[in-house]
Order: sequence, then C-alpha cells, then structure tokens
Amino acid sequence: MAKFGKWIGGGLGWAVGGPIGAIFGFVVGSLFDESSSDNGKRITTGYSGQTTAGSFIMSLLVLVASVMRVDGKILKSELAYVKRFMIQNFGEQSAQDAIKMLRDLLKQNIPVDQVCRQIKNNMNYSARLQLIHFLFGIALADSHISDTERQLIEHISRSMGINDEDFASIQAMFLKDINSDYKILEIDPSASDEDLKKAYRRMAMKYHPDKVSHLGEDFQKAAKEKFQKVSQAYNNIKKERNIS
Repeated sequence: MAKFGKWIGGGLGWAVGGPIGAIFGFVVGSLFDESSSDNGKRITTGYSGQTTAGSFIMSLLVLVASVMRVDGKILKSELAYVKRFMIQNFGEQSAQDAIKMLRDLLKQNIPVDQVCRQIKNNMNYSARLQLIHFLFGIALADSHISDTERQLIEHISRSMGINDEDFASIQAMFLKDINSDYKILEIDPSASDEDLKKAYRRMAMKYHPDKVSHLGEDFQKAAKEKFQKVSQAYNNIKKERNIS
C-alpha cells in the first residue's frame, strides 16, 4: 500500500480517534502491517490536529460505505464503479488499496451522525465540500443517483454543517435541470448580469483547488472538476444571455 503509506506518513491526524477511528479498527492495523515502510522510511501514526490526506480518505471511505449500504444491497458492480472513480482521481494502486479497506467497512454498522459530527468538528469547510462532491460523483458512477442515495448525501451534508445553498450547488453539478447552471452559481435566473459576474467570482474562489492544497497534489487535482463545473455553468449562462 505504497501510496496510502505516503498519504499517512505524516500521521493520521484527528481521524485516529472518535467514531471514525473506532470504525476502522483492525482495518487501519492491517494497513500499517502492510505499509510498515514507505521508500525505506517508517510510517508514523502520531496524532495531528490537522486534516491530512489520510484523515480525508478515511472519512471519504466511511461515508462511501454508508451511501453504498443505504439501499440494503451491495453490488459487485458498485465496487467496480468506486474503483474506477478512485483510479480516475488517485491512480491504480490507490484504488486497489481503497477497495480493500472499503470491503471491510461495508461489513460494519456506521453511525453516520456521529461520523459527520467528528468531520464537522475537525475538517475545514472547503474539504467538507469536496467530500460531498466526491459522494455525488461516486453515487453517479452507475449513471443513476437513487432518491435514497440523494437523501442520505443531503443528510450527510447537513450533519457536516454544509449550508443548503452550497449543497444545492454541488447537487446541481450532477442532477441536471433547466436551472442547474444558476443553482451551481447559487443565484436566481432573474439575477442581473452584474450579479452573475459577482456570483461567478465568489463561487470560483470558494471552489478553487487551492482550498484543498493542504491535502496534497492528488486531492487538489481531483478538486479541479468542481472548479471547472462552476466555470462551465458561468459560460453557459453567458452564452444564453449573449454576454461577451
């Protein structure tokens, strides 16, 4: 698990405690057994108060397991979709490692509210927004987001302290309707051209990949998708309004 060893090499951060740490339990122990070194250096598991890449990926996998279990059945095809999603965002080796951990997490009962509370209390807002974006991306991996999946992601979002406007913005990136571009920019279709420009600048800053730069290059690269969807929504509205 070389890539995961690299991510957690500086310590797992706050995720080692609370419900997330309890859920992982032997999964994390197994991970360290297999990842006792990274490029010849010992992996450290010391506590850090910061959100590290390891803390983020642990949180993501726990929430993914919750979403996959919500309809009462876990399909092999769903695991394949998650693996493809992880490959696209983090590479082949990381995807294999994530799926190994996810299989164990799917066997456990996950206290979603407690997990979300831990994430809310320890992870910054931009990283929490990225979690919601990833959950929608994975839910849509089979080309369909069920109502039960959408409702659970909405519940997770609120429990993590994401405001309704930001949730609606990210949801509109995946569930399209006639006003999706406006929802992404968090404005009404009646907004003036000047308000449109201000909204774009505001959302571009909120979703800029640099907001998750502390998680490392892999996550910053994955965050570009969210930023690009904001830009695309803005360009679509400009074209619709004939704004140069």
